[in-house]
Amino acid sequence: MAEVVGVRFKEVGKVYYFDPEDNKLNVGDRVIVETARGVECGCIATANKKVNDEDIVHPLKKLIRVATEDDLNHLQENEKKEKKAFDICLKKIEEHKLEMKLVDVEYTFDNNKILFYFTADGRVDFRALVKDLASVFRTRIELRQIGVRDEAKMLGGIGVCGRPLCCSTYLGEFQPVSIKMAKEQGLSLSPVKISGTCGRLMCCLKYEQEAYNDMLKKVPKVGAIVSSPNGDGVVIEVNPISQIVKVRLNKSPDAAPATFNSKDLKVIKDAQIRVDRKELEQLKGLE
Repeated sequence: MAEVVGVRFKEVGKVYYFDPEDNKLNVGDRVIVETARGVECGCIATANKKVNDEDIVHPLKKLIRVATEDDLNHLQENEKKEKKAFDICLKKIEEHKLEMKLVDVEYTFDNNKILFYFTADGRVDFRALVKDLASVFRTRIELRQIGVRDEAKMLGGIGVCGRPLCCSTYLGEFQPVSIKMAKEQGLSLSPVKISGTCGRLMCCLKYEQEAYNDMLKKVPKVGAIVSSPNGDGVVIEVNPISQIVKVRLNKSPDAAPATFNSKDLKVIKDAQIRVDRKELEQLKGLE
């Protein structure tokens, strides 16, 4: 067992463990630590606690110090520099006529590096831009291409639900989301209805998937052949939450489908929920 504190470097980012060096810290305290990028200022996300050695990435780096007033003033100065660097980089991108969208600029705490985050449809040859920026700022320059989900996380915004984006408020890491999840949840496979502000599948599809997986075990799938109190038929619609199933009966295929509770049906041959090639083509680029 080892005593650690959890430090987060972005408002909604991954939490990293550090050795507190006998300091008793509270959530929200600012601290100075050494990272792979150099010296950084982070915020305590997890107060002092004991964790198993196997949960730690060794060697566990130690806290340098609790942030002082000078450190916090330095952070504010960096924020001002970042705004100026953003405007300068925008002009340089225009001068070099590069097909890229600048999203954010970040100074490392020790000012040894400036990171420029951007999005682009494909690969961008930005070598000339890096040289140009290095001649202006006279420090190490790193241009980092990010995805549209990361862009949404950085910039924030309001989702279709009317609430602030999950990724920019509390999601530390993105979870894999698939078109099959939308289909299993009975959602319309319209890109407008299942994609978020970023233009990719909504992260919230993941939230209820475990519950849907459990409910789908109790109902026949669409396309399944079942035996009902009114005779055999094929399932054409399922509501996993209410457990209501609509069946097209073999004896009256042109009539309106009959509605049953799943417990009143016996599965003769179940089906599988699949996303066919045509659906994948229509939703290409959402995953």
